Formats: sequence, structure tokens, C-alpha cells
Amino acid sequence: MKESAGIRAVVFDKDNTLTAPYVNVIHPDAAKGLENAKEIFGPENVAIMSNSAGTKDDPNYEDAILIEEALGIAVIRHDEKKPGGLDSVLSHFDIEDPATLCMVGDRLLTDVVFGNLYSMLTVHTLPLCKGEENKGDNKVAKLVRSVENKGLYGNWFGSRILLKKEKLPKHKFWPGEGEAPLRIISIEDEGSTKS
Repeated sequence: MKESAGIRAVVFDKDNTLTAPYVNVIHPDAAKGLENAKEIFGPENVAIMSNSAGTKDDPNYEDAILIEEALGIAVIRHDEKKPGGLDSVLSHFDIEDPATLCMVGDRLLTDVVFGNLYSMLTVHTLPLCKGEENKGDNKVAKLVRSVENKGLYGNWFGSRILLKKEKLPKHKFWPGEGEAPLRIISIEDEGSTKS
């Protein structure tokens, strides 16, 4: 991403992207990816933007401080929840062009929409946790995420159009999947392959 898409900094969602929901330690399945991002971009160019920690819902930013200590990266303080809050992100990284940012998250209607609204490169991940491990997740978020993912990855006409390589959102610096592949076919969920 750094070389082929001009990315200077990475913004991660927290819950079900780097940690289990409402847990302030790195999930084992995300540890290597976070360390790679810190190594490639530098820890000062990797941060978390959560709709819980670092917001007005986080009294005295107590959760943000605990997360920063545990994960070794900043939690962006912001008043607007995703898909808002661009000014806070740009200010945090001292970046003017949002196209030099990558947004990584498990929610289409918050993380991916936030990134795409402002021309960032976006990475949609499947949630880290399932079953008992996911019991602490926000019930509304869990339901909405499930509907979002079934809509995008299900075997219906609209999802097949959205997932065609030529239909991926355009990015200012990334030359496209054919020249610089970023799409990874990964795990199976409920019998269908995800990407």
C-alpha cells in the first residue's frame, strides 16, 4: 500500500478489527498485522479511530489511554463518530490529502463508508471474533454487521456486481487491482468464500 498506493498512514477501527469487542488488548489474530503496519509506516503513522474509545462516550479518555498503553499506538480523539470525524484524523496525522490514508475496519456502514467518503484507500476485514468470543459485542452492531456482510458477500446479483474487479472504488494513487493487487481471498464463512 505504501509503495503502490501512496499511503502514508493507517487508521484502524478497534472492536473486532484489532481487539475483541470492548477489550483493550490486541487479539492474537491481529497482532502480526498491527506490528507489520507499525514497522512499515512507523508507530506515529498508525492509529485507532473507534466509535467508543476516544469519543465523548469515553470519560476523560480513560479507555483511549488504556488502549494506547496496551497496543502502542494512538487513539484519535474525536467528537464526530464515523462516518464523520475526518478533520480529527487529518489533524492527528498532520496530513492534508485523505487519499494518503488507509482506513481498516470490519464495518461497511461506518469504517468503509468513512474511508470512501473522503477518498481514502479502504480495507474491509471480517470480524475477528465469533461465537462465545464475540459475546461482548454490541448487539445492534453485531446484527447490522451481519446484514452488511451478507449483502456484500452473499450470492446475489448486486454483490456479484460490487465485487467485480473493475467495479472497485477508484483511488487517487492506487493504479488498480490488475497492476497492484490488494484484494486477498481469505476465509470461508457459512460455506461461501469471502474476500
